Amino acid sequence: MSGTRPDEQEYHFDVVKWFAVAAVIYLVVGALVGDFIAWELAFPALNFDNQYLSFGRIRPLHTNAVIFAFGGCTLFATGYYIVQRTCQVPLWSTKMAWFTFWGWNAVIVGAVITFPLGLTQGKEYAELIWPLDILIAVVWLAFMGNFVMTIVNRNVSHIYVANWFFLGMMVMITYLHVVNSLAIPVDLTHSYSIYSGVHDAMIQWWWGHNAVGFFLTAGFLGIMYYFVPKQADRPVFSYRLSVLHFWALMFGYVWLGAHHLQYTALPDWAGSLGAAVSLAMIIPSWGGAINGVMTLSGAWNKLRDDYVLRFLIVSLAFYAMSTFEGPVMSIKTVNALSHYTDWTIGHVHSGALGWVAMVSIGAIYHIVTKLWHREMYSVSLVNTHFWIHTIGTIIYICAMWVSGIMQGLMWRATDEYGNLVYTFAESVSAMHPYYVLRSVGGVLVLIGALMMLYNVVQTIRGAKSPVAQAARV
Repeated sequence: MSGTRPDEQEYHFDVVKWFAVAAVIYLVVGALVGDFIAWELAFPALNFDNQYLSFGRIRPLHTNAVIFAFGGCTLFATGYYIVQRTCQVPLWSTKMAWFTFWGWNAVIVGAVITFPLGLTQGKEYAELIWPLDILIAVVWLAFMGNFVMTIVNRNVSHIYVANWFFLGMMVMITYLHVVNSLAIPVDLTHSYSIYSGVHDAMIQWWWGHNAVGFFLTAGFLGIMYYFVPKQADRPVFSYRLSVLHFWALMFGYVWLGAHHLQYTALPDWAGSLGAAVSLAMIIPSWGGAINGVMTLSGAWNKLRDDYVLRFLIVSLAFYAMSTFEGPVMSIKTVNALSHYTDWTIGHVHSGALGWVAMVSIGAIYHIVTKLWHREMYSVSLVNTHFWIHTIGTIIYICAMWVSGIMQGLMWRATDEYGNLVYTFAESVSAMHPYYVLRSVGGVLVLIGALMMLYNVVQTIRGAKSPVAQAARV
């Protein structure tokens, strides 16, 4: 096959289809669980005094569902799709690809079982118990090995930049996950971290922020660099800028984790270094966002009726906003106000709902139309999904911004004698209307996800109908 471009039937797209559909299902599940716990915060009686429904047990189920179930399946689907398309060669190993599908879903099932039971390591974005951590490492190495070998066997000389972003993500997440998860097991479900005290905190946030930086940023930038040009039918605005964006991200992002530990037992210089590099990272991040948006130069009219493209472009606006807001929040004087408040929650979700979810949704809509050889069952539903998701996201993050800044100001307010003006309970009471508003925004996001699932299922069903199959022949 060397030197020839394979027919589409020779590509291994079945596993891509399964990962894409799984991603949509997990988007619904993650949004449902997330909105439920949001309502729990507003109305605590909703846990029904049931330990398995308590916020502390369900919250990690939500974060893992949206990050690793939805986000992970999206990365697997798009990674396998992009590497075959850009390298013009089938996947190196179909069996290994299917192993990653079933292995990754086994991890997700393990999370669904263990978290409500209270089985957790208590580390942010790394709560899973040690046997599941090992399974994650094995599946991820299989993903990376298959991806790398597909590139090695490529039928083109150039390695497209989207693949570089995926490779950077794979390498970084491998050693970040392994190093942070090093532990001494005491039984099948419990273990102790090999690190202690402030060292454990530093390693944890080295992982925690870089899970955001490489799993939720680098990989999804790979998605952006492929699907924005494809959907717009335009070349990348500046390929050189995309390469510069890649290398700046790889070398800069790894230093940022310490800014999560300002005003803690961590040495002051480490937090200052994290903040300084965070501010510097605004430049390449905005360069990448501008590169994606400017890819529409000469084709802005496409935004009038292409709602898949709207998802992709608006996601870049949220990416630019999040990558400006985060560094600003890392500055010590700002962090003194924002730390431990809902402002951080608003920041995280502007990136999660605005950047990650929207670029993923746009990519999945694109994949579904290409792999099932038909337009979406309802373009108007895609349109409605775009608006309802965007409005829901804005309601959510604005509620958390106001809530968070109010929290910070109430916690630090003192009278002329230096006494605190408000009790903690009063600050919690003041948050109630914003928690309700946040939950309403979550409902809109959930409704949009349900619309997407219905639209995708109906599109697939239509593609399998005798009439559609006859038309393809």
